[in-house]
Amino acid sequence: MANIFDVKGSELVSLAAQQLKGKIKKPDYINYVKSGSNRERPPLDPDFWYVRSASILRQVYVNGPVGVSRLRVRYGSGKGHKVHRHHHQDAGGSIIRDSLIALEGINFVKKTKKGRVITSQGKSFLDKISKEISKD
Repeated sequence: MANIFDVKGSELVSLAAQQLKGKIKKPDYINYVKSGSNRERPPLDPDFWYVRSASILRQVYVNGPVGVSRLRVRYGSGKGHKVHRHHHQDAGGSIIRDSLIALEGINFVKKTKKGRVITSQGKSFLDKISKEISKD
C-alpha cells in the first residue's frame, strides 16, 4: 500500500487540490491579498487557495503536530533588497490559519494542545491519492 512518502509531493498536492475544490470554500479576500510581506503581488493562480490548503494538509501529515507559526516559517521566503542581502520573511498567517480552519471543518485536521494533527479521514484522503499516483 502506497503512502505519501512513496510519491512526489508536487503530484500529491496538485491532485489533492483538485479534489479539495468541492469540499472547502474559498474565502472572498484570497484574490486580493498577498500571501506574505515578502511578496510584491497577490498570487496569480486562480486555484492558489486549494493548492495551499492541500500543501498545508501534507505538511500537517508529515510534520504533525504543527502550528501556524511553524507553517509561516515554512511558506516564507527571502525579501529582496537593492543594497544589502536578502532576509527571511515569514508568510502571512491569515491564509494559513483560514486554511487550517477549513480543513478542520471537513475533519481532515484537528486541534490539540501541541498544535494541529491530521485525523484518520485526512490520512486516508492523502493515502488514496498517493495510491492513485503510484498506479500510474
